[in-house]
Amino acid sequence: MAAANEKKAPVLRASHLGITFGGLKAVDDFNMEIGQSELVGLIGPNGAGKTTVFNLLTGVYQPTEGAYYLNGTKMNGKKTHQVVEAGIARTFQNIRLFKKLTVLENVKVAMNKDMKYSMPAAILRLGSYWKEEKETDARALELLKIVHLEDKADYVAENLPYGQQRRLEIARALATGMKLLLLDEPAAGMNPVETAELLDIINSIRSGFGISVLLIEHDMSLVMKVCERIQVIDYGETIASGTPEEIANNPRVIEAYLGKDDD
Repeated sequence: MAAANEKKAPVLRASHLGITFGGLKAVDDFNMEIGQSELVGLIGPNGAGKTTVFNLLTGVYQPTEGAYYLNGTKMNGKKTHQVVEAGIARTFQNIRLFKKLTVLENVKVAMNKDMKYSMPAAILRLGSYWKEEKETDARALELLKIVHLEDKADYVAENLPYGQQRRLEIARALATGMKLLLLDEPAAGMNPVETAELLDIINSIRSGFGISVLLIEHDMSLVMKVCERIQVIDYGETIASGTPEEIANNPRVIEAYLGKDDD
């Protein structure tokens, strides 16, 4: 009975996470929990430390303070590929696709760790190779349908319009089979129509995959519509955390971020 009543570990728990570069604290005492299928926003002015948090959570940087856990497993010290294998995937501010590969191939690259056929089977093009390649193609196409790119599967990635390249990055991240998806400014450079479509895609991902999402985004209309909770950082420190309504009416947030002009 006791086991049944135990609180399930959050998908992500960051505890007093911090990093210092040459005496400068880029992130200080960062704490966050994200539950199953929860979508949380991380916002703040340019240079606030948001992408640094993502780099800490994905093994690009190693924290100099604190720790973070994925489903209760400590992740400190893991390399980036180990973090991905454990279940954290991300997109980037600056698109990082394999631009000369096709849309389908970009998604399949993220599935390589799941491929079971042997090297001889691949070289000799045995039946096991073709069977698994066909199954992988089918899985990749299903992911492309989610981001509305199934009809572009054979296009070379660099020939896609900017907004579609953004969506392809999301499909590739989904192909890793992650538990936590980190989206770094996915609406950057998109027009209002593309942003609205992105909003639908993010909601579909949550409902269809049951994964958790941490979102960095400057488009506040998108953040307020899609996020259940929002955490605000400024100069590497958390200054507020709460519901979208609470954040929108927080005087400190308004002063530090929401109330600032864009110029």
